[in-house]
Amino acid sequence: MGTLRRCLIAGNWKMHTDRAGAVALAEAVGQSVAELGDVDVAVIPPACFLEAVTAVLAGGAVAVGAQNLHPAEKGAFTGEISVSMLRSLGVRYVLCGHSERRHVFGESSAFVGEKVRAAHAGGLVPVLCVGETLEDRDAGRTEAVVAEQLDLGLASLDAAQVEATVIAYEPVWAIGTGRTATPAQAQEVHAFLRARLLSAYGAACAAAVRIQYGGSVKPDNAAELLAQPDIDGALVGGASLDAASFAKIAAARPA
Repeated sequence: MGTLRRCLIAGNWKMHTDRAGAVALAEAVGQSVAELGDVDVAVIPPACFLEAVTAVLAGGAVAVGAQNLHPAEKGAFTGEISVSMLRSLGVRYVLCGHSERRHVFGESSAFVGEKVRAAHAGGLVPVLCVGETLEDRDAGRTEAVVAEQLDLGLASLDAAQVEATVIAYEPVWAIGTGRTATPAQAQEVHAFLRARLLSAYGAACAAAVRIQYGGSVKPDNAAELLAQPDIDGALVGGASLDAASFAKIAAARPA
């Protein structure tokens, strides 16, 4: 991991837990990572539990993120949630373009870019997710796919805003499948993304941007993944639903 970049471990709870379970999990995570230091930790619960989770974690070491947002500030968008709504709940991070939003709900890279810009305008830290399907990888399209997602996701941002954006590389074929990109495979794509940032925004920006890896990250593979020079954290799925497992991943960050 780059020396300029602080490791970020974030747990995406997806559509799991109930209110009591979310509160209990947040409490357990807060206690289990309280003494780690030198690592940023966030949990990303379902939207309906954000208020309860932020109340539990207020003033502690764990930040809270949201799984989604709508780029409009307000309007007739039934079921959606805006940046100002999220900020009023104490949210810091927000996922933009998670693979499930792209592939299950049909969100385009251009629409994801609108979300990233809205997050910045409203004072949240966007986590821009990019990644290829198995078909893309087998066809040799990995770089083309993630480049398009990165470019449109960051469109119209200046270098300072890009520096304040977190990128999450999540190969779709390794999410919830038990398959994980090898550390070398993950590093290769992370290095490609950083090189693209270098070309577009300059050396200082490219060196500062945190690029997480997401895709079946577990305690037994976290250390090797996080040891790669361009991997600056993890976007954790299933393992984040167990506080002990999640804390082990957070503790695996390089010294």
